[in-house]
Amino acid sequence: PGHPRTPPGAPGGPGPLRPLECAGVTDATAPPPQFRRAVAALLAIRPRPELVLSPLDAPPRLAPYTWALEVAADPRNDRRGAGEPSSSSDGLDEPDTSGRLILLHDPRGQEGWEGTFRLVCFVQARLEPEQLGDELLPMVAWSWLTEALAEHGASHTALAGTVTQTSSVRFGDLAGDRRDDDVELRASWTPLGSDFAPHAEAFCSLVASAAGLPPVGAV
Repeated sequence: PGHPRTPPGAPGGPGPLRPLECAGVTDATAPPPQFRRAVAALLAIRPRPELVLSPLDAPPRLAPYTWALEVAADPRNDRRGAGEPSSSSDGLDEPDTSGRLILLHDPRGQEGWEGTFRLVCFVQARLEPEQLGDELLPMVAWSWLTEALAEHGASHTALAGTVTQTSSVRFGDLAGDRRDDDVELRASWTPLGSDFAPHAEAFCSLVASAAGLPPVGAV
């Protein structure tokens, strides 16, 4: 229901995760081994069943080597295996909560990165009526990210970002609900070390928190 809410950045849709050489790598030359290892680590995670992973075409102009993944929260998705991709018939055309994780690699580094890799994320979640106008919401939303990074031991530096509350009201013949209220989190950070899996796990936890999913194992 509702109109599409695709944020700017890396568009894409559900589908099977593609082989590494096709999964959003935008540079025509062979990517360096360290970039391939980073992508493989990000793909190796097994998130909770309610999270649906889909490949994206990464923005090509942000760095020489880029890769992207979408994670959408579907509370109904408790009968498929964890992290198993959905199909177009699953009815997750417009999830209330979704996020995009983009990996950037520039062997020469870029100003402000403090390294040669950078992770960029965007998360958008539908707000409940009682959350509208909550002055603490931006701080709470930012804590979803910082706590997820700490919980999964995702060492990082140069963390920066914004949290925004948005309202969209439709008029005329546009279908769906007349008003959408959302919280949007945009952030980027430089991963430290060579293990990128904790960063993907932290991102999945961020999406789960934004969706209001209970802790894993909670009744």
